[in-house]
Amino acid sequence: MLSPTAYNVIYNWDGAPHGYSPIDQSMQTFLDKTYAPLEDTQVGALFWCIGEHAVRWPSEKMELLADVNNRRYENAAAFTHSENIRRMLDRGEDPQQAVIDRGHQLGLHVYASQRMNDNHFDGAQLADLQTLHHTELTQLRKDHPEWLLGPDTEEWFALSWNMAVPEVRENRLQHLREICQNYTWDGVELDWQRHPFHFPDDQAYRLRYVLTDFMRAARELTREISQQRGTPFYLAARVAGSIEGCQRIGYDVETWIKEDLIDVLIPAGAAGTDPAIEVNAFRSLIADRTIALYPGFDGGVPGPATGPEDEATRHNMRTKATALQYHQQGATGIYAFNWHADRDSKRELLSQVGKRETLQKQNKLYSITHRFRQETGSWRGAYKHDRLRGALPVALYPTFKITGPHFTLDLADDLQEFPPKDLTLRFRLQDWVDGDQVRFLLNDESLIDPTINYCHNGDPNPISDVSNAAWHNFNIDPVKTPPGSHRIEVILLNRHPQLACDLVLTDIELVVNYC
Repeated sequence: MLSPTAYNVIYNWDGAPHGYSPIDQSMQTFLDKTYAPLEDTQVGALFWCIGEHAVRWPSEKMELLADVNNRRYENAAAFTHSENIRRMLDRGEDPQQAVIDRGHQLGLHVYASQRMNDNHFDGAQLADLQTLHHTELTQLRKDHPEWLLGPDTEEWFALSWNMAVPEVRENRLQHLREICQNYTWDGVELDWQRHPFHFPDDQAYRLRYVLTDFMRAARELTREISQQRGTPFYLAARVAGSIEGCQRIGYDVETWIKEDLIDVLIPAGAAGTDPAIEVNAFRSLIADRTIALYPGFDGGVPGPATGPEDEATRHNMRTKATALQYHQQGATGIYAFNWHADRDSKRELLSQVGKRETLQKQNKLYSITHRFRQETGSWRGAYKHDRLRGALPVALYPTFKITGPHFTLDLADDLQEFPPKDLTLRFRLQDWVDGDQVRFLLNDESLIDPTINYCHNGDPNPISDVSNAAWHNFNIDPVKTPPGSHRIEVILLNRHPQLACDLVLTDIELVVNYC
């Protein structure tokens, strides 16, 4: 029997296929688009987003999707997506059960994925609430602005629920009860990372007992369902990618594990991929448990693309490197979130990232993690709890003892067993000019004779011979580069005397090319 330890890849669909066909989408077309990316890949489980705040099934206690505005929509995308759901219901069809049935026919487990505090309200504030036209808005939210975080959190997330309010938690628990009891899912995911703003600022750690209490109630529900059906009903939770991040947000993961409140643990970034998830730390927490560990990927790593490869190539290489690192650290498998795809666009990754052996001899890009913050514009504040220990970018300054920032790069490939065609360690320096003197060290040995290429951010036909950033590339001997941790240090020896700006180290990458 399939179990969470054997999924290889968990694929989270956010429900987008409802919007991939014009009105009226047929059930067959909807299911074909939903499962096309998954069939004949390493995916063993589909986590299906069942909506955010309004339900997508008839309910006596919960508001139905699009009722708040009488099925009048704010834009064409909301109309297509939501009306396709509503018209299926009007025809007497049930897309939730249909998703489950098709998944079971394909031999997959299918979970309901409940977003615990989703906020796609585009930065709207409390003052906007009564005039806001948004399909996922509910009358409950409009009637009770005092139940929302408002100015007590990041501005963009002002309309997020305050989970300290008992009525809010009862609403979320009722949503959970209905989705679990009404359908034949194999389990349910509590997606706490969509979005991780649950309490007033600086209170989350002290209020973590509140979310633990919710987890206990959820576990009681899943156990009741399991007993009634005579089959397992699994509980998954998506949390922050680091122990510190979990504590900052209010996830007492240690207690959840100790009290056996979860079957599947999914540490992941909340906004973009976190390529430095603390798999080892989470693995230690569950060492004496049967909990499955699936570190998560999002649609991409946030921040500007720096090349020299095109972004699609970089994404594939970086994803494979990070996935192999996670397997090496003891991950059960890989969790894919926001990998919107048709049959072919993500097939290579979904056929490789779930197993260590299928990642061998694949081109990879290992990189040092960035600390990325979005302070203005859309999604400002969303990255607050992600990549807390991102070591780049960092300005290089002269020091008394001729030292600089040092970094640890974990190599998961065995380059002696599988020798690559070439191995390159490269450093990107912003505002570098000829005359700057920088020392690069790998495992305390100086690297010499770099090839220097100006960075044109992926432009294949640059019109200039120079740019304001340059890659310093070093050929590395694979024989001297075993799997494991490698220490890197970068030291500024002398800055060009005519430059007043900082010399900034923005990227460190190890590129492994097998072909």
